[in-house]
Amino acid sequence: MSDAPGLVQFMNTVAELARGSPAPTVSPVWKREILESRFPPRPAFAHREYDEVPDTKGTIIPLDDMAHRSFFFGPAEIDSLRKRVPPHLRRSSTFEVLTACLWKCRTVALSPEPEEEVRIICIVNARGKHASQIPEGYYGNAFAFPVAVSTAAKLCGNPLGYALEQVKKAKGEVNEEYMKSVADLMVLRGRPHFTVVRSYLVSDVTKAGFGDVDFGWGKAVYGGPAKGGVGAIPGVASFYIPFKNAKGEDGIVVPICLPAPAMERFVAEIEGLMKEPAAGDNMERTTSPHIMSAL
Repeated sequence: MSDAPGLVQFMNTVAELARGSPAPTVSPVWKREILESRFPPRPAFAHREYDEVPDTKGTIIPLDDMAHRSFFFGPAEIDSLRKRVPPHLRRSSTFEVLTACLWKCRTVALSPEPEEEVRIICIVNARGKHASQIPEGYYGNAFAFPVAVSTAAKLCGNPLGYALEQVKKAKGEVNEEYMKSVADLMVLRGRPHFTVVRSYLVSDVTKAGFGDVDFGWGKAVYGGPAKGGVGAIPGVASFYIPFKNAKGEDGIVVPICLPAPAMERFVAEIEGLMKEPAAGDNMERTTSPHIMSAL
């Protein structure tokens, strides 16, 4: 029905009315026809986010003994991750660097077979993109699910820069033509759900503005899901949420939900990337001993 910007716009409208405003600052716009399919439909992209992938192990994520943890990434943590990639990739966005890190560490933790394909699905909003016709005041969905696909062996056996390059390539595909292609695909294939088998979906809501909504008693202390694993299938999706830690540092908190044994491995991988390397250690090393054992 709505994406994060549309939902925040709706919440702000209700908040303005609650505070006594006679009309919203931004008037709602319908304009759903902007993202209608073409006639005839002609998808121009592969859209592998909608691949029909068999679940060879009988379950997408084991749901027994699930563990929930939240991970904080401030400037120091993001800087540590940037040091793990080649110089030409260090100007990548925080979203791209963090997504590459989480995708790789999560894949190691879940230990799929080396030849199996794994996916990172990035929610990318088309609002404000070049040539986008989406007007201010549009409440509906305006995002797509671009995907990067890799075998587990390549993702876990290559340096972090490999994952980062895949994320950047997928994220960069989204433009007006991509959005039209998605609409065309929906018509031809009957609105399929994105694949969840060996997939990890991430959404950045750090700039959505949930924390700025004011119904008259002040701004929110927190705006986001209460725990990791929200959605129809626990553990498939994560949200990047703005957060101030106990030290007063601004950063991003990411709630994560994984089976307990996988969570232990995930924590170990994250902590390994945060450590300063020993003298002579290669910051762009291919992998850790644990990754090799997992494969």
